[in-house]
Amino acid sequence: MQLRFFSSARHLYRNILKPRTPIRATAKPPCDIFINHRGTDTKKTIAGLLDDHFFRMGLRPFLDSKNMKPGDRLFEKIDPAIRGCKIGVAIFSPNYCDSYFCLHELALLIESKKRVIPIFCDVKPSQLQVVDYGTSSAEQLERFSWALEEAKYTVGLTFDTLTGDWSHFLNTATDAVIKNLVELEAENSSKKSTYIVQARRERDEKFSIH
Repeated sequence: MQLRFFSSARHLYRNILKPRTPIRATAKPPCDIFINHRGTDTKKTIAGLLDDHFFRMGLRPFLDSKNMKPGDRLFEKIDPAIRGCKIGVAIFSPNYCDSYFCLHELALLIESKKRVIPIFCDVKPSQLQVVDYGTSSAEQLERFSWALEEAKYTVGLTFDTLTGDWSHFLNTATDAVIKNLVELEAENSSKKSTYIVQARRERDEKFSIH
């Protein structure tokens, strides 16, 4: 069953989206997937495994610990990666809302109108709430709360790290990402075709007047 999934997923992605072979060290194209996560909760488990799984599938994930090096300035690397990505994967965990950076990344994903796939890892949506620790302005808190509510009311995945089936989860998450990438590609192709038809129509009308 697992082999069949890998085969069909690779075939779907390679034939429809046709990605180039990813080379982390040298290639600098926009990433396909931005992984938004709380490092202390998930970097060594679910976030790291998803990053590796996506990469092996020929996708281009962005995970700060893998795509950044000592000396890089956080916002100068992370913000462009978010704006340039196709999809965001937001991994919500027990300590997620304690992090300014997690909430900023999520807000930027939503503001940039990116598709976001929520993953509720060891936490329920109802447990996620922005807390005022006195370090963020009222405007920032409102921005974070809005983004969090948007994500909480988006269909996502749930996973319990103690009892969950890791293999099944990784396959399910990858399948969800690939399906969304394919849908986005189809939407972009449709918009491009509509633009071309409209441009030709305007050109024909212009020449018919003369």
